Amino acid sequence: MFDIGWSELVLIGVVALVAIGPKELPGVLRMVGQWMGKARKMAAEFQGQFQEAMREAEIADLKKSFDEVKEAASGFTSGGLMTSLQKDVSDALRVDALDKPAETATAAAVEPPATSSEAPATPTTPEAPTPETFVEAEAHAAIAMNEPLAITREVEQTPVTQDTAPSEAIKDAKAS
Repeated sequence: MFDIGWSELVLIGVVALVAIGPKELPGVLRMVGQWMGKARKMAAEFQGQFQEAMREAEIADLKKSFDEVKEAASGFTSGGLMTSLQKDVSDALRVDALDKPAETATAAAVEPPATSSEAPATPTTPEAPTPETFVEAEAHAAIAMNEPLAITREVEQTPVTQDTAPSEAIKDAKAS
């Protein structure tokens, strides 16, 4: 802060000794020391209050960010994405929904919501298979049987012999 070297301090001491006198110099130095102590205490107190204010500001910022994250998380779980995901999963896992045809998102968006005056739509049953569908299925199966699914290499299987004595590899493995 102040750039005072030893030569300046010696000069100040000589001037103080000449100006104040040797009898009153110890009292003056004591009073200057007390003033310096008070100034240091005030500076430390100010610095402590400043640091406390900074900590409170940081805590307030952290609390604000925590509250924002908490609000975002509550918005995520309540009424938002999680609720729709839970509904989709529960709808997908319902067994009775397997018997009904799947609804598309566009059909659901175009159809107006059902009112209490309208009767619910009854599901239709699929048509019974005709002999032509069986012929088509058999023809498809015959074609699929002739086509290879994958190219594989035939490997000759060698019979596995049971040795009662452990092999060298097993001995090495046990040794290590």
